[in-house]
Amino acid sequence: MTHPFAALTPDLVLDAVESLGYLSDARVLALNSYENRVYQVGIEAETPLIAKFYRPDRWTDEAIREEHSFTAELAEREVPVVAPLQRDGETLFAHAGFRFALFPRRGGRAPEPGNLDQLYRLGQLLGRLHAVGAMGPFKHRELLRVDNFGHASLATLLDGNFIPKSLLPAYESVARDLLARLDKLFAANPVKAIRLHGDCHPGNLLCRDETFHMVDLDDCRMGPAIQDLWMMLAGERHERLGQIAELVDGYQEFHDFDPRELPLIEGLRSLRLMHYSAWLARRWDDPAFPQSFPWFGSERYWGEQILMLREQIAALDEEPLKLF
Repeated sequence: MTHPFAALTPDLVLDAVESLGYLSDARVLALNSYENRVYQVGIEAETPLIAKFYRPDRWTDEAIREEHSFTAELAEREVPVVAPLQRDGETLFAHAGFRFALFPRRGGRAPEPGNLDQLYRLGQLLGRLHAVGAMGPFKHRELLRVDNFGHASLATLLDGNFIPKSLLPAYESVARDLLARLDKLFAANPVKAIRLHGDCHPGNLLCRDETFHMVDLDDCRMGPAIQDLWMMLAGERHERLGQIAELVDGYQEFHDFDPRELPLIEGLRSLRLMHYSAWLARRWDDPAFPQSFPWFGSERYWGEQILMLREQIAALDEEPLKLF
């Protein structure tokens, strides 16, 4: 069966951009993206644009527009974010069966792991993001829960033939043990859900001209604020203690941080690990995935996953990070 993205040729990309009144210079550069397809498109006598073509049947139109609306709300409040371009008040367009959006090109450098000065400034940025995010809920985007990121992920993996039979019992056992722990953890630590970036890894927070800005809110959703902070942490426990302190110091200049969310960090890390494996499984019919992730399905990969999930169970037994 031919995957829908097989029809997304360079000519179609150019036609889609030009359908909005732009004159391209016929240069199309595919950028590193798997969930959607993203291209840099040259524009005559102007700066190139970024064209993002959404994966069919993933988000509803309402959910995509809600992402765009949130991004516009952030931009209106001068939170540095790359917002989609508008044409006649619209940001989501269609061409030849594909939905797409256009963005200004804005690059930058990812933060340096463990750089405390940068972490303070990133905390300020995330505090500004969450001050806006806490002003109202999403209506068309999901809540980050153990059910959808954990239990549903395990169900996807068990329904497929991705885990080698020799490792299947071990993976299922450790995953179920971990999920039981996560159910208890999140039930014991109820926190307020707000609108989040949702996929706030360092590659989505870029520095240009000494200013950080956010990109790619495609995974924005409701959830605990700490979800957008914990991926900034790296290294040993004593290093992470200093890092979270800097993040929160900057964050609290713009939004109150609830320290009761700190015990959720290792739980959220666990959910991300399981969700990532399930994401690969769900996308395996896309030819780009077997080509780019050939190790998925190997005994080595799943042996490492079993080890990481066991390490997460051990991490849940450790004392959570605390603020100084």
